[in-house]
Amino acid sequence: MKRFFYLTLLIVTSHLGLAQSKSFEVTVTGKGQPVLFLPGFTCPGGVWDSTINNLEEGYQTHQFTYAGFGGVPKIELPWYGTLANDISAYIESNNLKKVVLVGHSMGGMLALDIAAKLPKRINKMVLVDALPNIREIVMPQVPVEQITFDNPYNQQMIAASDSALRVTAGYMAMGMSNQTDRHAELIDFILKSDRETYVYGYTELLKLDLREKLSTIPTKTLVLGADFPSKEAVLPNFESQFANLKNKEIKIANGSKHFIMFDQPEWFYAEVNNFLD
Repeated sequence: MKRFFYLTLLIVTSHLGLAQSKSFEVTVTGKGQPVLFLPGFTCPGGVWDSTINNLEEGYQTHQFTYAGFGGVPKIELPWYGTLANDISAYIESNNLKKVVLVGHSMGGMLALDIAAKLPKRINKMVLVDALPNIREIVMPQVPVEQITFDNPYNQQMIAASDSALRVTAGYMAMGMSNQTDRHAELIDFILKSDRETYVYGYTELLKLDLREKLSTIPTKTLVLGADFPSKEAVLPNFESQFANLKNKEIKIANGSKHFIMFDQPEWFYAEVNNFLD
């Protein structure tokens, strides 16, 4: 069912009490139970527009765009911890209760951190192709101690021309969605990102391991994974990484890559609405 938009507000917030740059922008729409939509790396909050348009009525939605992405000015790095703290402060300062967190990829990592910080305020979570430790999947043989910010690959990416980055982004887009008509959009997200946030922010994510926090999170959670390259390959990873998260259900989308909301939208909308109902 299409949602009726009661109001739209643009709220720009920063961590309370700290003289620093703003770490995110958020668009607030509708009335009802608060649902915070946390996008993935490089993505603006608008990546959730279609999901929100297909959300059942009775929710107030908060779409976040992080500093360095989507035209939001960059802040001092490292920035992931600042984001987690500032979004948690946003929830508390606005006295949001029975909050639902919907996080894609990096947004799912933020959701886990926030749920660990504010277990009494977070009612449910939907994690969309997100893992608590991505290093184990993309760099399984590399210990965290060997992941540094000043490395040859990062230096090369910082120095790369926009045209070279566009080529890299094109390959990345092909691996993230089956919908070829969305590839230009994904490429644009990367090209419009602040380069240092893009390069060093991803290094921050590689160094994160949230698995120990999972046992402290009581929140009812729906974990939605993509079946690329196959369900048999990815399901054991989700089961292993989320082993310590007690109150969860894992479901795998058929015929989908990383952006499940692009590749299997009707299935995705139904799963989200059923879980929130």
